Amino acid sequence: MKALSTIGGAIVVWGFIDLGMSWAGTDVYYDWLGIDVGSLYPYTHWIAFGAGGVLAFIGNQDQEEE
Repeated sequence: MKALSTIGGAIVVWGFIDLGMSWAGTDVYYDWLGIDVGSLYPYTHWIAFGAGGVLAFIGNQDQEEE
């Protein structure tokens, strides 16, 4: 599925934005979206990388089978 692969890639890009902004001292989830992630704050970019990577992988696997 092309859409699943694209969504996964977008989530990975979001992870890079989250990582860069956290280095700059901005919590993108709380400051931009108003979501308090609590103690997960140091790991949110890793979660985005993992989730996006898995979705992109699944999307690419579906494309190979078609």
